[in-house]
Amino acid sequence: MISVVVPALNERDSIAQTVTTIKAVLDEGGLLPYEIIVVDDGSDDGTGLLAQEAGAQVITHPHNIGYGRSLKDGIRAARYSIVVITDADGSYPIHEIPALIRRYRQGFDMVVGARTGAYFRESLIKQPLRVVLKWIVEFTASRRIPDINSGLRIFEKATAMEFFTRVSDRFSFTTSLTLAYMMNGKFVDYQNIDYNKRVGQSKVRLFRDSIRTTQYILEAATYYNPFKIFFGFGIISLTLAALAIIGGIILQLVSAFILGVGAILLSLMIIAMGLLAVLLKQIMDRANGPNGG
Repeated sequence: MISVVVPALNERDSIAQTVTTIKAVLDEGGLLPYEIIVVDDGSDDGTGLLAQEAGAQVITHPHNIGYGRSLKDGIRAARYSIVVITDADGSYPIHEIPALIRRYRQGFDMVVGARTGAYFRESLIKQPLRVVLKWIVEFTASRRIPDINSGLRIFEKATAMEFFTRVSDRFSFTTSLTLAYMMNGKFVDYQNIDYNKRVGQSKVRLFRDSIRTTQYILEAATYYNPFKIFFGFGIISLTLAALAIIGGIILQLVSAFILGVGAILLSLMIIAMGLLAVLLKQIMDRANGPNGG
């Protein structure tokens, strides 16, 4: 029993084909019963009507409110316990869903399609940002994460909803859900998939959404593993302090030596703030329950 949730914003050129392909793949794989929920996030090109004509249940937002919010609304409306999310633009290989479900049924809490191929790495601008964000998430979770924000993944509805208060309403939904699962001891697995060229134009505004994503990931990382984040910044400050002191001694610059001492004091303050953050998180966890929600 599977619910497939597809967020969509102005995807008239691909939405009908996406719904039709999902139906064909699930029928052929014997994955019955199922439902397909398309969340029309304020489209003005008839996306919702085309999805409905193709056989999907459609949830309509009166205006655009965000990728993550669309997924949350679709997941809440799902009738079945196993939820699959994918995009409407043809970029994800829907035919891989049965294989991902088989892997999920081996005992994992979430299985993610890890994107590979030229179309995933085609942007020279996006790739450095992905590397930085991936490092932050991996540093926080203390494990390797092949793809931090893949939009093709499978999980249990009830488990995902436990973390909705800590999961982003925007493009950081998948990344923040990944962190929530990993930092709460859930089993997450990755399976390589080919990422295809999308139909139509991307809805991501690179600069604005990159800033928002970075902000949210830093907030989530600080929430789930605050001491590690503060300790990392403290180490950076100590390293700069050492370089300043050594440079001051070698070059006989009193100002550099004083700057180094100041950086040492700053690093101690940062680490102390990390310890305070850990204490505050423990208080919040006891007040809100084991999942912080």
